[in-house]
Amino acid sequence: MQFSFWERDTYFGNLDVLVIGSGIVGLNAALHLKNTQPQLKVMVVERGLLPTGGSSKNAGFACFGSPSELLEDLSRHSEDEVFSLVERRWKGLQRLRHNLGDSAIDYHRWGGYELFDEEALYETCADRLSYFNRHLQRIVGEPDIYRHADHKIDAFGFNKVLHLIESTAEGQIDTGKMILALTQKVQSMGVLVLNALEVKQLYDEGTGIAATTDKGITIKARAALVATNGFAQQLLPNLSVVPARAQVLITKPIPDLKVKGTFHYDRGYYYFRNIGNRVLFGGGRHLDFNAEETSELGLTDLVQQKLEKLLQEVILPDTPFEVEHRWSGIMGMGNEKTTLVQPVSEKISCAIRLSGMGVAIGSLVGEEGAELVMQQL
Repeated sequence: MQFSFWERDTYFGNLDVLVIGSGIVGLNAALHLKNTQPQLKVMVVERGLLPTGGSSKNAGFACFGSPSELLEDLSRHSEDEVFSLVERRWKGLQRLRHNLGDSAIDYHRWGGYELFDEEALYETCADRLSYFNRHLQRIVGEPDIYRHADHKIDAFGFNKVLHLIESTAEGQIDTGKMILALTQKVQSMGVLVLNALEVKQLYDEGTGIAATTDKGITIKARAALVATNGFAQQLLPNLSVVPARAQVLITKPIPDLKVKGTFHYDRGYYYFRNIGNRVLFGGGRHLDFNAEETSELGLTDLVQQKLEKLLQEVILPDTPFEVEHRWSGIMGMGNEKTTLVQPVSEKISCAIRLSGMGVAIGSLVGEEGAELVMQQL
């Protein structure tokens, strides 16, 4: 691809920072860079027309974890680690809301719920509610965040659900509006955002970086941040991050829809919410972990048929519905539920592996990645 002198100089000349990935982490990194050092020339490049991973393809849950998720986390991590992560999720959501405003991201705090069809799991979670609430009060500043809510099962119209636990601090956002608002904000500050430009190789040249692309362009900058989450190994193969596909569907509008809020089911492997008077339903990755451990966007009959079956039998048992649209997104996972925000060479850093918590922690992870980059300039 040939550029004029003007194009080459205006867009690619004297770049300070190249951010790879225009999702929530990459854009928040760019935002923090410009807020902290407005004189920096920052470019964000994205392989797709829109963010390719999960930032605007997820369910838009503004949450810090259901009771069974916290229980599972406590089985793998220390108490301090688990509630430090809860605090990061809560603070990250507040940062996102502060940066963009609730109306720009269509934030609603309508509460969240966990559905239980097993007595044993429910009893285990119920026994720990006061313990969870003590920790959450310290973080959120409100008492009794988790509450028993069996009396709402009939109002929601669920079938085969034995118990509900409510989370009063849960919310939901529109992640398409979030990415658009973030993009417009950083562009208004002078950040260059280029889409449909894939970085194929990234080199640390000692005094700066060089990035080769699928358009034959080589981009040079003083430092780079890789913010491609589940795709990070394609550029940095030594990193411990595994792609994980999440499949989602959404119904056509349903008159007098009873479902309102965000919902977790089957230990969080399924999740659903209302979008206006539609139901968004996703999950099922555990039905075939190996098949969903992929960086390829796509759908499988196994997952999609299970999602429809659960809609018919559990969530909307007495309500006719039609599926209007289906899609998938790619997350970045690891053996531990911790992010990788670290330098990988003298002039290259990464901010990846958000473990499906991008909406909650992406703002903070982007800022942390930006801080690393500024140390490399």
